[in-house]
Amino acid sequence: MSKNYAKETICVQSGWQPKNGEPRVLPIYQSTTFKYETSEQMGRLFDLEESGYFYTRLQNPTNDYVAQKICELEGGVAAMLTSSGQAANYYAVFNVAEAGDHVIMSSTVYGGTFNLLTVTMKKMGIECSVVDPDLPLETLKTYVKPNTKCVLGETIANPALVVLDIEKFATLAHDAGVPLIIDNTFATPINCNPIAFGADIVTHSTTKYMDGHAMCVGGCIVDSGNFDWMAHKEKFPGLTTPDESYHGIVYAEKFGRAAYLTKATVQLMRDLGSIQAPQNAFLLNVGLETLPLRMERHCYNAQKVAEFLEQNENVAWVNYPGLKSNKYYELGQKYLPKGSCGVISFGLKGGREGASKMMDYLELAAIVTHVADARTCVLHPASHTHRQMNDQQLLEAGVAPELIRLSVGIENVEDIIADLSQAIEKASK
Repeated sequence: MSKNYAKETICVQSGWQPKNGEPRVLPIYQSTTFKYETSEQMGRLFDLEESGYFYTRLQNPTNDYVAQKICELEGGVAAMLTSSGQAANYYAVFNVAEAGDHVIMSSTVYGGTFNLLTVTMKKMGIECSVVDPDLPLETLKTYVKPNTKCVLGETIANPALVVLDIEKFATLAHDAGVPLIIDNTFATPINCNPIAFGADIVTHSTTKYMDGHAMCVGGCIVDSGNFDWMAHKEKFPGLTTPDESYHGIVYAEKFGRAAYLTKATVQLMRDLGSIQAPQNAFLLNVGLETLPLRMERHCYNAQKVAEFLEQNENVAWVNYPGLKSNKYYELGQKYLPKGSCGVISFGLKGGREGASKMMDYLELAAIVTHVADARTCVLHPASHTHRQMNDQQLLEAGVAPELIRLSVGIENVEDIIADLSQAIEKASK
């Protein structure tokens, strides 16, 4: 599609482009394998001499059309769907880092990502330095090592709601000769395009706002195509030296700006197989069609709810980038001028016990693990998503014991506020 179309149009029209007599709606290619007329034809696919489909573990047409839409929304050159957001972040890092390497990660990232890099990937021999995202650039640079291979952060941290200074982290990464990976799940490409601010790789948990209905788990990796791998040849041998498992292909030479995603597809997806199911990709596409409408409503509702909470006498504090009193308001205006997301974190004067009681009194909002879908829901991260962290790690991640993560849905905002008001009042008695 034309790069000149607005995002609202891309969400509806991009990806699947039916020809004369073909289905108007994206088909589900529910097949594990694809037929060819000759052995030579399939051989060329395995040699990466031609593009095409032969096994869904590597690629599937339904997935690729949806990935193409997300790629266009983010302004990248290539994209790949994965089975989950966790798989997307794992592939994104593992595509450039291996045993003996080092990565730098913002301390406020989602707890699952934190655990992935500091525990699981540590067992694989990859060291991770966790840094305070608010540190000045010169201090952040002291964490860079000769074997540093990438820098990772989130546009809007889950659930700390720290707005990352993407340009600062891009300078940190690029001065070190490594790519910047940004998880853009909460902002979505509707509210922020990290590539425009210097990010090289963008990841998503499509399970959240992109799907919007809480129906299917998924992830996505988008490659900007802007990082010059050959300029840092010695740092990235996986991309700049022959891959003997593919007849000596040098990805950066053969595939140019698409080298990173090509390697992730034909090497990591081939060997690890975390493909998104075509049925899930189809449902994701349905969600993407209304993403701009939903994000506008999520942000409008969340702003109203945040303002209500800020004025409530039983609320100790409110964290939402849209509030002028918020520490990250100015960064939010810079990177998220159309709005941030529908997620708010806050604490009650009743502390951890008060938080637990309040959640039990809610009638409209549900206590669920999920976040960022059409329905209003709440979670207590210290007891749930972040319970694997100790108190010190919780503080480093910006998760106070009393923190309540409120995901504001697209219901009528007055109904949402009324439900919160009665629950807070009951919990405060």
